[in-house]
Amino acid sequence: MPELGKNFVKCKDVWEPCVISLSFLSQRCYEHKQYRNGLKFCKQILSNPKFAEHGETLAMKGLTLNCLGKKEEAYDLVRRGLRNDLRSHVCWHVYGLLQRSDKKYDEAIKCYRNALKWDKDNLQILRDLSLLQIQMRDLEGYRETRYQLLQLRPAQRASWIGYAIAYHLLEDYEMAAKIIEEFRKTQQTSPDKVDYEYSELLLYQNQVLREAGLYKEALEHLSSYEKQICDKLAVEETRGEVLLKLERLDEATEVYRRLQERNPENWAYYRGLENALKPSCVEERQKIYEDAWEKFPKGLVPRRLPLNFLSGEKFRECLDRYLRLNFSKGCPPVFTTLKSLYNNKEKVAIIEELVVGYETTLKSCRMFNQNDDGKEEPPTTLLWVQYFLAQHYNIIGQQTLALEYINAAIESTPTLIELFLIKAKIYKHAGNIKEAAQWMDEAQALDTADRFINSKCAKYMLKAGMVKEAEEMCSKFTREGASAVENLNEMQCMWFQTECALAYKSMNKFGEALKKCHEIERHFVEITDDQFDFHTYCMRKMTLRSYVDLLKLEDVLRMHPFYYKAAISAIQIYLSLHDNPLTDDSKELQAESANLSDKELKKLRNKQRRAQKKAQLEEEKKNAEKEKQLKNQKKKKEDDDEEIGGPKEELIPDKLVKVENPLEEAVKFLMPLKHLVKDKIDTQLLAFEIYFRKEKYLLMLQSVKRALAIDPDHPWLHQCLVRFFKGGTRQASLLKTFISESKELLEVVRTVLKQEITRLFGDSNAMSFNQAYLNKHSNSIPHRLAAAKMMVYLDSSTEMKAIELATALDESLDNRSIQICTEVLECLRGAVLGDCKERAESYRAECRKLYPYTLAFTPPGYEENTKVANGDVSTETEELANDM
Repeated sequence: MPELGKNFVKCKDVWEPCVISLSFLSQRCYEHKQYRNGLKFCKQILSNPKFAEHGETLAMKGLTLNCLGKKEEAYDLVRRGLRNDLRSHVCWHVYGLLQRSDKKYDEAIKCYRNALKWDKDNLQILRDLSLLQIQMRDLEGYRETRYQLLQLRPAQRASWIGYAIAYHLLEDYEMAAKIIEEFRKTQQTSPDKVDYEYSELLLYQNQVLREAGLYKEALEHLSSYEKQICDKLAVEETRGEVLLKLERLDEATEVYRRLQERNPENWAYYRGLENALKPSCVEERQKIYEDAWEKFPKGLVPRRLPLNFLSGEKFRECLDRYLRLNFSKGCPPVFTTLKSLYNNKEKVAIIEELVVGYETTLKSCRMFNQNDDGKEEPPTTLLWVQYFLAQHYNIIGQQTLALEYINAAIESTPTLIELFLIKAKIYKHAGNIKEAAQWMDEAQALDTADRFINSKCAKYMLKAGMVKEAEEMCSKFTREGASAVENLNEMQCMWFQTECALAYKSMNKFGEALKKCHEIERHFVEITDDQFDFHTYCMRKMTLRSYVDLLKLEDVLRMHPFYYKAAISAIQIYLSLHDNPLTDDSKELQAESANLSDKELKKLRNKQRRAQKKAQLEEEKKNAEKEKQLKNQKKKKEDDDEEIGGPKEELIPDKLVKVENPLEEAVKFLMPLKHLVKDKIDTQLLAFEIYFRKEKYLLMLQSVKRALAIDPDHPWLHQCLVRFFKGGTRQASLLKTFISESKELLEVVRTVLKQEITRLFGDSNAMSFNQAYLNKHSNSIPHRLAAAKMMVYLDSSTEMKAIELATALDESLDNRSIQICTEVLECLRGAVLGDCKERAESYRAECRKLYPYTLAFTPPGYEENTKVANGDVSTETEELANDM
């Protein structure tokens, strides 16, 4: 907060006491958020002709107006005040606060530095500057500022802690540890007294010592101050970690055994015990867990972990005991715990053999094995075995068998919700998301008070394109009196918005999809901005370990899957908008109606009228909801003492989809991915797609080289390489010719491109490069499809050969799946491989035999015929009635 009153006394002027009081009152009103009262006091000062242009008062008035949302007027006043008094640290400080409120942190830092030129020891400005420096990760500047604060206020705890954290973040751990130790010596605490803040300081100091590699000192420190540390579990875990680092294995073994007794279900303690005991063979390693079985007979983790490293008969024996125990107890997540084993085909075969055997004997004699000692299992055991088998066959791609088992389980127990959840999942994996959504809705109907199932059902509905139904489903748990979508946006419910974006994208509603993507982007911006409040809070509360973890998390925040999915979707949409710009709807309608008969035209107009009427009703409903929300917001603002900040810019789908330069918008989403998710090949290939359209050849080269380092045989990468080799879509000549003939490119750029193309492709041309790739991956359907696309791209006369290559469905081919077959079918229908509509239909029929449940392979009109068969003929009846 600027110290307004201090500079009000100048050498040439002496203020009247009442004016000085007014200045202090205006400052106090700002601090207590009584902005309108503050404006009254500023007005009284400025109404005096003697002080009408007083810079600091004008700046203070502008700062107050900014808090009321009047940004333009605020900036005018603050700049005016700054012009009138350029040497005032208050004016510069206020200008910095104004820039900070608009998230212009770089500009705010400049303003604070200018303020410090005129008052270099101002504590408040130094604190504000340090906050912005750590927010922007200017760590060198942050260290300097914290050093100044330490010199000015050496008795304050925050001065020492802030200076130590600066060195810690700069990875000068030894210096950070020394600063903390010097500060700790000033703390007078009794060895027997337990103080939480002092405890956190000690744990943070120990963390710095460990990060510095001073493990011996860290262990001594832990032993010395153990009684004063509140978090006893952290002490034991840290001791075990340090003892392992120091190779004091016997002591580490004792520590991890004590931790096991405390929590025998913690996987990390067993890993620590293994590292301490260092078993030399599988038998010794298994012995660790056998001892744990005897000590903790009810423990599941000691029975589960050996399955990761055992094989053959030992694996079978251990798995048998584990499964019997879980099936007898009725443990639903048993399949989830074993899911990681499904990468090993040998283990999958043993799992299937054992569980199928259980199901057979349980049906005949209610025992796991006929040789058991007459111990019969309860009827629920068979239910959980069938439940497991349904999930087993689902994950290995045998959905028909999976449905048989889950239907048998539902028939025996039709009220168990978990069974319906698995049935929905089976249909989803089988490619019938609409049927999956129906079964998930059935599960939700069994327990309408369960938020998890409600959310699952909404997610499946969104995947099925049922956006309105999903919103209604979520409205059961959102705030009353507000739109479910708006409430979920306020709560930053990003899984819902991500699925909405994907649903709208699949329906080609690009505007709505982009709105959701930008909403998610805003959430991440808000999360980044929210950390600002924690810079002072964490040092005040001494939650230093959590604070450092928070800073590290914020540095990689946009690695989160929610942001990644939203960014990928937005980039793909912007690329589509660049390739196929939106045209005027009226022109398209005229072109369509020109080829229609009178009867068809009449039918089309009736359909349009109905759609227009429906849209009008929906618009009226939306307007009514908006009015209701505005009333609620108005009431809330009236209840508040003061209104703070201005409204955000509204995201309008039509405006988002009609952006002037889609590629520039795509780059905005791409840049965080290039910095944080550069190890994923999709990031590099999407970068290539953008730069390919922008004709940025060096950046294209950078993208393909990075992608080659990740997965050199990726099908999409191969297509990018061929296109890069041949040149842009707007150019008919090869890239080499373009490089040699173009006079626009610099000589250095031409040289680099020539060298790199020669290094990547050698002396081959694009056709031979594509053929070599096909020969190498002739047994993989995705790679065959990529090669086929490039065959047509390079030479349109090879269409028939390309179609034959892409549509092969032999069992000997690898990577055959619903997803790749659907992609092939879309290529055939979209004429990517040439004009082949007849082959598309025959290919669809072949895929239908392989994947009978998949909606993408159903015959044309299949869904409509199914609706009519089920009695749903309302649409046809309505159209016939309107045509008469």
